[in-house]
Amino acid sequence: MPVAVTEAPYQSLPIEAPRKRWSRAECEALEAIGLWEQQKLELVGGELISKMGKNRRHTNALSSMLAWLIKTFGEKFVNPEAPIDVAPEDNPTNEPQPDIIVLKRSTWEFESNPVPADLNLVVEIADTTLGFDLKTKATLYARAGILEYWVLDVSARRLLVHREPVAGRYVDVVIYSDQESVSPLAVPHAQFHVADAFR
Repeated sequence: MPVAVTEAPYQSLPIEAPRKRWSRAECEALEAIGLWEQQKLELVGGELISKMGKNRRHTNALSSMLAWLIKTFGEKFVNPEAPIDVAPEDNPTNEPQPDIIVLKRSTWEFESNPVPADLNLVVEIADTTLGFDLKTKATLYARAGILEYWVLDVSARRLLVHREPVAGRYVDVVIYSDQESVSPLAVPHAQFHVADAFR
């Protein structure tokens, strides 16, 4: 005989379905058969994250930031959407592709992913991904010891500058409004005016 339910028995159950965790080796196999390029994905925390769906605000901000970084560091040191290595213990299930990386030596000298010691600066342009960039990616980059990480918050027209990675977190985080300027650690005489990203 059916029993009337007075409380939903499923309230304490997990909401999300189980997910498949991916490794870099599996992603390389997908790339070998051509599936990777069709999807524009990055591997973060064993999950495949879509890099598609950037809107015009994101694209404009990315173009502005990229132009300034190329002018400041030189074209051969600046890469858009290039994969990087992170901490050795994180590498098996992570191969992030920041929106922009700034290298310490020419891009032509690399035959494999740059490691954290090769990076002057990592930049993410955040529109719909702000929480992910400030939590998941910031933790991943801090654990890797990446010295400087910028998140350009398109919606709030501000730049969040992360420095001094210690024990998996950045201990120095400063927010710059679109009325302010900041200099990268590697080029202290160069001033990036935050408003320039939103022209």
